[in-house]
Amino acid sequence: MESRHALVRQPSSRLGDGLVTHIERTEVDIDLARRQWQAYVDALHAAGWTTTEVEPADDHPDAVFVEDTMVVYGDLAVIARPGADERRGETEAAEAAVRGHGYRIARIEAPGTLDGGDVLKHDGTVWVGVGGRTNEAGVDQLRELLAPLGADVVGVPVEKVLHLKSAVTALPDGTVVGHLPLVDEPDVWAGHFLAVPEESGAHVVLLDGSTVLMAASAPESAALFRDRGLDVVTVDISEFEKMEGCVTCLSVRLRDLPS
Repeated sequence: MESRHALVRQPSSRLGDGLVTHIERTEVDIDLARRQWQAYVDALHAAGWTTTEVEPADDHPDAVFVEDTMVVYGDLAVIARPGADERRGETEAAEAAVRGHGYRIARIEAPGTLDGGDVLKHDGTVWVGVGGRTNEAGVDQLRELLAPLGADVVGVPVEKVLHLKSAVTALPDGTVVGHLPLVDEPDVWAGHFLAVPEESGAHVVLLDGSTVLMAASAPESAALFRDRGLDVVTVDISEFEKMEGCVTCLSVRLRDLPS
């Protein structure tokens, strides 16, 4: 079994100046954010993961959300072309970090745009949110790049939230979880969709085949997952939630686990 490894990136001192689209801006406590980020990384380590820190980008307030810089599938890292111009400078150092782990590199090119947070992968299917930061041209390019690896790329409308994975993620058994008021088309996953009671309950990172990492702000959803036999690890990421962040976007999970 390949080792479980993740790319992470420390928060910028300008985190509170980052982009917000679907919520009102509130003040961010950067010192608390740094402590929360370290606790998130510590939770990965405690679960047996190792991490690589991508070079910091203090002049990019959203750079901590490193998942948006790429899509990793098999041995290929597809470097994103972020839908927000302000974020396009985040990808260079992230590309260098993933290249250092031996991945082949491809890139989304203009006029395509794609954010990694719009991409949900499970068991050969790659769902891509379209309508916010990612456009149809970006989806088409990703489909072409991943086709040789056997991936089925499916576009999914996203209007109610920033990214697809702001609305839905997948449990280890492939069940897609989401908070219904924020999911544009739950019928995409008909028969494999589980509604959760809290917005942040829709966001899980798979730590292994029976353990999920999620935000402490969704205790009812955590109880629901435990009732399904899952082990649940929770972390407080309140300062990142103020910037539309969640547990998935704070890392890029590499190699043997879906993400």
